[in-house]
Amino acid sequence: MKEPQVLSSQMVYEGKVFGIRRDEVIEPSGVRTTREMITHPGSVVVLPVLPDGRVLLIQQYRYAARQYLWELVAGRMDHGETPIEGAARELKEETGYTAKKLKIFLEFFPTPGFLEEKMYLLLAKGLTPGKAEPEEDEKIVTRAYTHKQLDEMLRKKNLRDAKTIAGVLYYLRYLSR
Repeated sequence: MKEPQVLSSQMVYEGKVFGIRRDEVIEPSGVRTTREMITHPGSVVVLPVLPDGRVLLIQQYRYAARQYLWELVAGRMDHGETPIEGAARELKEETGYTAKKLKIFLEFFPTPGFLEEKMYLLLAKGLTPGKAEPEEDEKIVTRAYTHKQLDEMLRKKNLRDAKTIAGVLYYLRYLSR
């Protein structure tokens, strides 16, 4: 497949979490255009399964949504970190658990129109409890849910976070059998 031709590229903003870049490009279709992209190193999303089959979710306040959301464990990957390493770190930080087995089961781009972030969803099994080490600005509640409870949360639209909806739906449909 033909690649886009980048005519110019300028970093407009570079912050702690993301950056903004403006590119002048000729896309594979031949269209010449300006694209403003949010740069991001990628994220990991962890679906932790307890020995009894229940799935751990976390609840935290999300300022952008202006509400508390139930979510899967997730976070930005550090520079040079693999998805497995990032998932292990985030799982430990947010829940205290460590996993004997972490396996990528889904990869996707949450908003490919302007965001370069790629998300890796990982299944975590063989969990051992420990002490959570949340970041200073994270106030997290952890709770385990049965498959039936997760299904009910989806049906009643109590899960509002896209990565969590995608991960839980995929898990219940294809992996939990």
